[in-house]
Amino acid sequence: MTGIQDTSSETFRKLLGNGLTYEIPKFQRDYSWDIEQWDDLWQDIKALELEEEVVHYMGYLVLQTADNKVYRVIDGQQRLITLSILILAVLDTLKGLIERGIDPEKNAIRSSTLRNSYIGYLDPVSLVPRNKIKLNRNNDDFYRQKLVPIGTLPGRGLNASEKLLKKCFLWFGDKTKADYQTGESLARLVDLIVDKMFFTVITVSDEINAFKVFETLNARGVQLSSADLLKNYLFSVVDSTGAHSSEIQEMESLWSRVIGKLGSEKFPGFLKTFWNSRYGSVRKSNLFKEIRKSIHSKEGAFSLLRALDDDSDIYIALRNPDDELWNGKKEISDYSP
Repeated sequence: MTGIQDTSSETFRKLLGNGLTYEIPKFQRDYSWDIEQWDDLWQDIKALELEEEVVHYMGYLVLQTADNKVYRVIDGQQRLITLSILILAVLDTLKGLIERGIDPEKNAIRSSTLRNSYIGYLDPVSLVPRNKIKLNRNNDDFYRQKLVPIGTLPGRGLNASEKLLKKCFLWFGDKTKADYQTGESLARLVDLIVDKMFFTVITVSDEINAFKVFETLNARGVQLSSADLLKNYLFSVVDSTGAHSSEIQEMESLWSRVIGKLGSEKFPGFLKTFWNSRYGSVRKSNLFKEIRKSIHSKEGAFSLLRALDDDSDIYIALRNPDDELWNGKKEISDYSP
């Protein structure tokens, strides 16, 4: 498969128990799983406990690395984050056992071992967590400062995705507290999760290779979001210039408007049509390479996003004979390059 540096099957234990660290690119989408996905995951875990399944397949995990030490998560962040929060919920349940005087010494050892293996460790002086997973710019502060230390969670002032992170932690906390009353059973639960749930891990060396992997996997019926990859590149270009927060917010607004009109599924086809209509024909596999070659400044990134916003209306109208554009409410000339 073009662009792939390595492909392997890995358990969660191998992924997070090996001293490596994982970063969600700062402009990747926010955490979005909710009860439906959490419950599906919990039912899968219960099926493993009842030995209805020998192992459970968690799907593709696409990673990018330059040094084989720090890995950027191109696809699969929702699953990684949720499993991490589930283990934090187990740690919170262990904390409750310790506070109630239930086998406190052994449960303290279990808690420390699980935290160091799958979450990271707390600096004993500063209490600053050194985490194995770093979330995106909208979620990492809450994850690092509130969830990982397992302290009192704030009741207000949270953004939508932080509310989901909190809700996820409390939801799995309720499940673990209801079903597991001993440190041994909680440790067995974590062993089950980290040893019986595995991913197909695809490792690539740079963004261009990652985009080619997305295209190849999509062609084979494995739907990954190339929109996320392009978004991260464009936002990284702007962020590298020391952009003001208002500029990032404007980028977010433009991007959300384009994706809101098209949807992630239609975006790749639109992007290829857009680029070919303005800059000449390019093969689908080389599209991202051409965009990177052409867009390398804040001005270029904003110009591209505004053009995508404009042309998306025409793209949608061409597929809908009843679109208001054809009813004289908009003028085609308004969208000329």
